[in-house]
Amino acid sequence: MKILAAGDGFVTTKVLQGAIAGADGLGEAEVQVEAIQSNWPNDPYSDFSGVKEAFGDEDELIAALVGADIAFSHTYPFSERVIASSPDLKLITITRGGPVNVDVEAATRHGVVVSNAPGRNAVASAEHSVAMIMAAARQIAQRDSEVKAGDWRSDYYNYDQVGPEIAGSTVGVCGYGNVGGKVARVLAAMGAHVIVFDPWVDPSALEPGMELASDLDSMLERSSILTLHQRLTKDTEHMIGAAQIAKLPDQAIVVNCARGGLLDYEAVADALDSGRLFAAAFDALDPEPLPAGHRLFSTPRVTMTPHLGGASKQAAELAGRIGAADIARFVAGERPEHLMNPEVYEADNLRVR
Repeated sequence: MKILAAGDGFVTTKVLQGAIAGADGLGEAEVQVEAIQSNWPNDPYSDFSGVKEAFGDEDELIAALVGADIAFSHTYPFSERVIASSPDLKLITITRGGPVNVDVEAATRHGVVVSNAPGRNAVASAEHSVAMIMAAARQIAQRDSEVKAGDWRSDYYNYDQVGPEIAGSTVGVCGYGNVGGKVARVLAAMGAHVIVFDPWVDPSALEPGMELASDLDSMLERSSILTLHQRLTKDTEHMIGAAQIAKLPDQAIVVNCARGGLLDYEAVADALDSGRLFAAAFDALDPEPLPAGHRLFSTPRVTMTPHLGGASKQAAELAGRIGAADIARFVAGERPEHLMNPEVYEADNLRVR
């Protein structure tokens, strides 16, 4: 069986190959591993050929997939054309929580199983979210740049200038999945009162002392800090806009390290310019990257990072291990754990058998 390890600068071919070698039963199996590697993230990914957030040359990928039964990748584009041009392909394993760089419908039509790696960067993303909350509250990035510029200002000790402590604050956590749940637990451990809004969460999953909001508005009305962790869908797009921001307590903080489309950034900028909000922090923007001259660059008390919340060595290595474990199951004739199109695996007439 031939496996193509199609890496990039984050989940490298070395990481993918190491995960294959270390997977139970896979290191000893009769598999041939070949590798290619793209220049992402040094060159940005894009949406093309019906897939999203992808990087890599389709022709290079098609050529590398000749004779390959399994593709193990992070960001390469598995478009309709690539899948249709790879008749030996049986499994595509993507080391991302959402395999948006795979045309899953095309894979299903062609009898190719698709698996992913949910939760692979949950710890890194949660840690980054907590760091951004604290950076916004204490204005760390802004003070750092001022001190480096020789501007030492003690007037920031004035009561009206200082931010809140996490301990004792009411924090609204919107979305209690792999990332949101970890953020909620860390903030609760720091002494925050955590209110969770998530229509899909089982109340028994919340930690003692946390509160489950019956609706979004009731959470917003009490949240001096709001942190977003929802998936972006048609229902959640711009779920936080001017009307929702108006429900927050005065001088609240808004943090989005999930997806840019969840938040109306014009509404946030308006609230920051007017002083209605104290601060904001974003690791997810819309669009990405922001164009030159974008309003957020000159909006006060905004902290931004370039969508790198999930970037840690451990996240890349865990992604490889999750994916390799599913490949090992597949090679052993067992059902992979993280299937995006289980109907393909379960269909006797498709080519996974």
